[in-house]
This record gives sequence, structure tokens and C-alpha cells, in this order.
Amino acid sequence: MAHVELSLSGAFVPQARTPSEAEFVTGLERWASTVAVADEACLIVDAGGAIVAVSPSCSELLGLGKSGDALGKRLTTTVQLIDFTAGAGRLEDPEADMIPPLLAVRSERLARGVMRVVPDAGKPPLTIDAISTPLMAGDRVAGSMTFLSPVHY
Repeated sequence: MAHVELSLSGAFVPQARTPSEAEFVTGLERWASTVAVADEACLIVDAGGAIVAVSPSCSELLGLGKSGDALGKRLTTTVQLIDFTAGAGRLEDPEADMIPPLLAVRSERLARGVMRVVPDAGKPPLTIDAISTPLMAGDRVAGSMTFLSPVHY
């Protein structure tokens, strides 16, 4: 039998360091910078339903104008949401609060569903498939990130 001795004199001691600036950026802000330049149609809303970031293709899909124009505005008042009836009436609360980006925030879970929008006046309505995931800040939901795709019939 062999005898082995371990020395504790050379134990690893972590060095004190100054946190980098990236460590002070919240998850929501980190995702927002990614979404703002993404090729995919995606957006981020905060816990209050305001648009934090939107990709250029999402802005075009939803008829939001330039990507920066919609920032800070409430999603349900900025996007022209309509119902699925033949009359295509404006989607009112509380139904508008059930769209995937807002449902993911409230439920703190993944949300998926379809939304019907009018991207621009005079254009036909679009049905859009939306998949949303909540974004956490510590132990609370700070917002949601949603990927959108038009449904073609």
C-alpha cells in the first residue's frame, strides 16, 4: 500500500477582482441588444408590456415603422391586433392581454399562440404564430422574448 500526503500550503485562493461592466448588464438588456440586430422576426417586452427591443424584420412584419420608433410603447396599443371573426374587429382587453408575449410574462412560462394583425392600413390582415419565453432577472420575470412567423395558408 502506498502512502500519499497532500499539502494544503499551496491551496487555490481566488483573487479579488473588479467586476466587469458586462456583469452589471441585466439579462433583459443583454437579450435586447441581440434582438435589435437579429435577422429573425423577434421582439422583447418588459414586465409592463412595453417594447424594449424589436428586430428590423419584426418591425416590418408588424408594421411598426423603423425599429426604434416602437421602443418604450405598449405592445397592445402599438400593434394593430384584430380578432379572428369575419368582421376583423380590434382586439380589446382582456383578450389582447392573452397574446403570447404578455401571457409569458404573467404566467412565467412559455407561451405559444397565433395573433392576427393589420401591419399597415389598406393591407390584408396577417396571422402570426408567436412563441414567447419569459426573461428572468434574478427570481422575478423582467419581460419576455418572442419569435414571430407569418402563417401562410
